[in-house]
Amino acid sequence: MDGPVFDQAPAGFPAYAAIDLGTNNCRMLIGAADGDGFRVVDSFSRIVRLGEGLHATGRLSPLAMERTLAALHACAARLRRRRVAGLHAIATEACRRAENGDAFLETARAETGLPLQVITTREEVELALESCAPLLPADERRVLLFDIGGGSTELAWVRLEAGRPHLIGYESLPIGVATLAEQFGPASGTNAGFTAMVNLVAGRLRGFEAVHRIGAEINHGGVLLLGTSGTVTTLAGIVLGLTRYRRALVDGAMLTAGDAAAALGELLLLGPDGRAAHPCIGAEREPFVLPGCAVFAAISATWPAPRLLVADRGLREAMLLRQIRAHGRRRRAPRRV
Repeated sequence: MDGPVFDQAPAGFPAYAAIDLGTNNCRMLIGAADGDGFRVVDSFSRIVRLGEGLHATGRLSPLAMERTLAALHACAARLRRRRVAGLHAIATEACRRAENGDAFLETARAETGLPLQVITTREEVELALESCAPLLPADERRVLLFDIGGGSTELAWVRLEAGRPHLIGYESLPIGVATLAEQFGPASGTNAGFTAMVNLVAGRLRGFEAVHRIGAEINHGGVLLLGTSGTVTTLAGIVLGLTRYRRALVDGAMLTAGDAAAALGELLLLGPDGRAAHPCIGAEREPFVLPGCAVFAAISATWPAPRLLVADRGLREAMLLRQIRAHGRRRRAPRRV
């Protein structure tokens, strides 16, 4: 099948596209250069639950692949209506882990023309860090970045030098909102189930703490938690009292540990109907909210930093910025005679 249309000789400020196929979501972003960043030309996001059943079977199910292919076809259709100068399309944990992940991606590439490739956990961490770097304050010493995904949670321990991040260590835990929701089922909405999820995640964090001694660094001060996921953006929306989700207010919001804990407590008290009706959640995301909060609760209990920086940005933004910067370098490069 024909893939996206690429402009081979872009003039002015061409558009670039990035697709992030995760365990739970399929997301696309199209942007054009604007100053040091980009302006959004088009975006797409759909919950596809690609990893549904993966925890139990080790394989992507036919229904999950069908849903995901439909979303990828929608992305390809949007791209065919636009001339983009380049496209990066990546797949993460579900396709890394599934026995039939490579076969699925081969089918997806053949049907949609999208050049999907699996990235490593380190590449995933580096993209998340690159995307969030502009938000980092220059007066911090260390940052613990966490990205709570559908099938995994990425951790990055970062040293700041004059505001520039340097990766000290990273880890990818095979635990995310979709895997926990599937493992615990309806129990994830009970107090006992929530506590069990927190304890499960906390146990998996101990190895990273043993290596990097982040708790001791927090006691010395100058350590900031940086969260980039739907879980922390939801908590920020509650702290800010938003009656509808507003990215401009959430991205870069700084929460105290107390505010974040209070928002988490409010989510627990709302119940499933209340969470589904909340303007920052909705019915489609509701089953994954408490599992995500359990991951956050385990992280904040293991590493009780006083502040949480919230980022509503991730892999797609970093992929766009890389393409835009590469285009700028090509334009500045001297021509060979």
